[in-house]
Amino acid sequence: MIMAGIDEAGRGPAIGPLVIAVAVASEDKLERLRGIGVRDSKQLTPERRRELFNKITSILDDYFILKVWPQEIDSRKGSMNELEVEKFAQALNSLNVRPQIIYADAADVKAEGFAKAIKARLSYEADVIAEHKADAKYPIVSAASILAKVTRDEEVEKLKEEYGDFGSGYPSDPRTRMWLEGWFKVHRSFPPIVRRTWDTVKRIEEKYKGEQLTLDKFFKKS
Repeated sequence: MIMAGIDEAGRGPAIGPLVIAVAVASEDKLERLRGIGVRDSKQLTPERRRELFNKITSILDDYFILKVWPQEIDSRKGSMNELEVEKFAQALNSLNVRPQIIYADAADVKAEGFAKAIKARLSYEADVIAEHKADAKYPIVSAASILAKVTRDEEVEKLKEEYGDFGSGYPSDPRTRMWLEGWFKVHRSFPPIVRRTWDTVKRIEEKYKGEQLTLDKFFKKS
């Protein structure tokens, strides 16, 4: 039995890509994944995830990593859940080794509907099972979660080299909010690494554009 696990990293941040990873392996290789310490990426340190990346890919029969950048996220026509369904299916359809069963970490509250939506977009026949916290239940999904998280972290580090330290990229991170505000104050716009449809980003843009309009009116009157 050939199975696949699929997961994402970076759904919530205001900065950087959403990364989707698919891991594919025959059933007899699952014990090897467990043996090297594969588990939910959130339970591992960044260093440990990096150590596991190459070990995982050497065990897998196939894998595929898809990066979805802010411009594509912002130009989506539907919800983030709908975008994830589309991109999960795109990643699964890009595999060279086609699985017979797919385990997905459900992004939607309705896990069964999420699975059906992915299955409907597959270019081959496979059973799709979507569950919440699948990355903690199935080693093949845990493997995918590690590939996604390591790739996202690497991309974030590259972006920081170019744009400065913006923290984690999550709206809840004070450093990220400070960076967003500072960048907009100076440049009056955001760079392409920022998801402009995020509420936090829109509020910052509205706030400082409003301040600028007030200043423009003041100096015009003067």
